[in-house]
Parts: sequence; C-alpha cells; structure tokens
Amino acid sequence: MIPGIGSIVDRVQFDVERGKILEFARATGASDPAHTDPEAASQRGFSAPLATATHLVVAGQYRDARAAVTLLGMEYSRVVVGSTMWEYDRPLIAGDRLTGVRRIIADETKAGSRGGNMRLVTLETDFTDDQGLRVARQREVLIEKGEQ
Repeated sequence: MIPGIGSIVDRVQFDVERGKILEFARATGASDPAHTDPEAASQRGFSAPLATATHLVVAGQYRDARAAVTLLGMEYSRVVVGSTMWEYDRPLIAGDRLTGVRRIIADETKAGSRGGNMRLVTLETDFTDDQGLRVARQREVLIEKGEQ
C-alpha cells in the first residue's frame, strides 16, 4: 500500500561537519571566510564556521533513496528530482547535529507533454537540532516519468 499525504518516508540524522563545510565552500566557490575560518565566523557572532546554503544535500548520504522510492510505489529507474528548495530558520554551523523527518505533502498525476502520464510526489523534510528546534526545511519534487 502506498503511504498517503502526511506519511513519514524516512528519518535521517547527521552532524554538520567542518570538513564537509569546507568541501562545499570549495565546490561552490563560496568566498565568505565565515565558511572556512573559525575566527571569521567568531567575528560574526558564531561559535564555528557556517555551512553553505546547499549543505543539507548531505542528508542524501544518510538515506536509502531506492527504499524511499519503493515505499512511494514508484519505479526507481523512471524517477528524477524535479526541484529542490530550502528554507533556513537559522544558519547551520559546524557541530550542529541534525535530525530530518521527511513526509509526503502532495501526490498527483499529470499528463506528460510527450504523451503518457507523470507522477509528481512532493516531499518535505523538517530538520531539527538537538534542542528539537526546527532549523531548516527542504522541499523536493520527485517525478516518475511514464513508460516510453
């Protein structure tokens, strides 16, 4: 049975690591020293370097994508990520421990422009810190393309 709107797809937990922040800063060409220099972060009032805006993609390393897609009743080989967006309630800093709970918030079928149908499943993950406070939200749309 395919889970419905509001159902939990998965949970992840991971640390915001300074080394991973440095990797993202280099990969994205981030020039703000608050991402790489603890002193620069301290001068801005933070206890450790700040994560880059796309840091939450790290959560994917702690998920089983195939299991999540199977749970949704989708065929893994026909699924693409249509979009991803993030909202931050506060900056993420090295040393944060995050827990993400991903839920289904929409599930619809639309006619494809090249014939056939597409299924669009919108997932939302709330990330909380060790105090249980939400620090960020991620929303992504998975698209299952119809058989060709």
